[in-house]
Amino acid sequence: MLTHSRDYDKGNSSRRDNGDRYGHPDRRHGSSQRKENPRRDGERRRDRRDYSEERRSYGREYDDRRRGEDRKRDSDRDRESRRERDEDNQTRSDRRHRESSREDVRQPRRSASPRHRSRSPSRSKSPVDKAKPNFNPSGLLAAATNTVSAADGTNTVLKYNEPPEARKPMLGWRLYVFKGSEQTELLHIHRQSAYLVGRDRTVADISIDHPSCSKQHAVIQHRQVQEKDEFGSVKAVIKPFIIDLESTNATHVNDEVIPTTRFYELRAGDVIKFGLSNREYVLLHDEMT
Repeated sequence: MLTHSRDYDKGNSSRRDNGDRYGHPDRRHGSSQRKENPRRDGERRRDRRDYSEERRSYGREYDDRRRGEDRKRDSDRDRESRRERDEDNQTRSDRRHRESSREDVRQPRRSASPRHRSRSPSRSKSPVDKAKPNFNPSGLLAAATNTVSAADGTNTVLKYNEPPEARKPMLGWRLYVFKGSEQTELLHIHRQSAYLVGRDRTVADISIDHPSCSKQHAVIQHRQVQEKDEFGSVKAVIKPFIIDLESTNATHVNDEVIPTTRFYELRAGDVIKFGLSNREYVLLHDEMT
């Protein structure tokens, strides 16, 4: 028994001598192999370097991306702040414009108030008259158009203008002038549309010398008017009319005074007198003679 146990102990000691102290011969041999394999060690060092380089490159990319995001965030913030500042400026300018327009609207109301007019009517009225142009007809153009110049250099302004319906007559109208029972003159009044009667020989078509007559006494005007015939149809007819130009002693038709500045229709056989003159002007046309 003792011999057998001794041999067992000897075998175990020899096995420990061949292996490491813990009885793992592979580890001992493996450590010797690692020391003796430089190629594998170089590959491991190279892998470590590559890994560290990858980590550093990833860190740089992450930092660049982070900085780019920060710059974009800052630019967006600046853009938003500029937009808000522009909106505030626009709002303030609009408010100032509205306030100024309100003041402009209120100003005339205060100036046009009855209290202000009662205090100084001349002061409130004069700026309005000076500021607003006056487009009412002054009569200067009409006077210049109706002015007739005489040979001696004197100018005469006509008191009468023909109306748009003025026409030359189709009938041969005549005025037979009588003084008492004697015919003194025959006047043809169909060659133009109007005839001015008066003492001013510069402008008068039919001159009269009686002192009671005005310089521009009356006008015999041929006008185109619309009238109905016996069948009810409307047709245009040219008829003679007379108008008194506000004369001093009036115009008489058949011994009746006609109204001034109004057309009075004449008919064949009417007797016309001007002023206080005794001359009678009898109106006739060709078909009645």
